[in-house]
Amino acid sequence: MKICIINGPNLNLLGKREPEVYGSQTFEDYFETLKQKFPNVELSYYQSNIEGELIGKIQEVGFSFDGIILNAGAYTHTSIGLGDAMKAVTTPVIEVHISNTYARESFRHQSYLSGNAKGVILGFGLKSYELAIQSFL
Repeated sequence: MKICIINGPNLNLLGKREPEVYGSQTFEDYFETLKQKFPNVELSYYQSNIEGELIGKIQEVGFSFDGIILNAGAYTHTSIGLGDAMKAVTTPVIEVHISNTYARESFRHQSYLSGNAKGVILGFGLKSYELAIQSFL
């Protein structure tokens, strides 16, 4: 099974950015933990702060992978293009958020992605990614 984790803007700052919200672990360190926890899953990871690059990655893996885990960060609330990319590919996408977006500012309550996702997991910290992987298994 091949799963690609795609992270959007500012998620490269995990471990440094707002640790009270996002924790103190970098995603790269957590990704190594995921690979050890799921040795029979071929996991790949991509991060970009640029919307078009995220769309390109979804299109690149969206016809050949078994699953995509997408944390689009703030683009969740602004990007019709990412939602359209999810809809255009055949690979199922799980939308993931580290924080509970409904417990935050009201503009974070709207997602342009959820309607095109197989499911949405939010609010469980980095464990949200593990739950998404388990949902594909």
